[in-house]
Amino acid sequence: MELLHEMLASTAGRLTPAAVLDIVLTAFLLYQLMLMIKGRRAAHALAGISVLTGLYLFARAANLELLRTLLATLAPYTAFGLIVMFQSEIRRLLARLGRHDWVGFTSRLKRREFVEEILLAVEQLSRTHTGALIVLERDMGLRTFVESGVHIDAVVSRDLLLSIFENKGALHDGAVIVQNERLAAAACFLPLTTNPVMSKAGTRHRAAMGGTEDSDCLAIIVSEETGRISAAGYGHLRKGLNLQQLDELISSHLNNQTDETSFNQGAARVAVSATPTPDSVNS
Repeated sequence: MELLHEMLASTAGRLTPAAVLDIVLTAFLLYQLMLMIKGRRAAHALAGISVLTGLYLFARAANLELLRTLLATLAPYTAFGLIVMFQSEIRRLLARLGRHDWVGFTSRLKRREFVEEILLAVEQLSRTHTGALIVLERDMGLRTFVESGVHIDAVVSRDLLLSIFENKGALHDGAVIVQNERLAAAACFLPLTTNPVMSKAGTRHRAAMGGTEDSDCLAIIVSEETGRISAAGYGHLRKGLNLQQLDELISSHLNNQTDETSFNQGAARVAVSATPTPDSVNS
């Protein structure tokens, strides 16, 4: 019993913070390795390598020189063989490590990619005069609007947005709603604003205004008639945006840096032409 206490005391004395960190990181990598090979053919290959390693140790202990020499000759090529055999698993392991949010870097990178995909889609939609309405949720949930459309729950991408808003497509009508930087639903219907100033505006613009009047979401509109880019927030409309301005607006919105006052700063008040546009959600 005293021997056990002495061993524990000796181990505790050597357990420095660096040693604890070393153990934790090693355990983490081993755990990721186990997840990587679990249920895959790599597990059988790893078992075979373990058998060869055990055979080499046995050959050394039993003085089996011929077998030991043969295995020792093959050993230098093992590393290259492992890279070739486990290339997909190694790639999967690196991707798994990359998905972890290291000090917020990964989340910032993903957010930047998310914004870039929206900007690329809006640029193409504007160039081709394809009407679109994209709503970015923030703190106030838009579940009611999401349930009115077609559930998708997919990664936001330029190609996906372009396919959704393609003219005469099944999901062209209505709005796309983005929650937590994922495309939650398409063909969603928003309440039309009752603001008399917007009475002669297109349905898509009125829906964007109506959807933002009672929430903190940001709605991005591309005019089907002119290709002009607009954004609605807090019941206000900012028209004629370029991609840089839209980029800044989306980034500020996602970082909770906009409120009704800041959104409306520098933007002209809604002044719609007396001629109605065919820019309709149902067009």
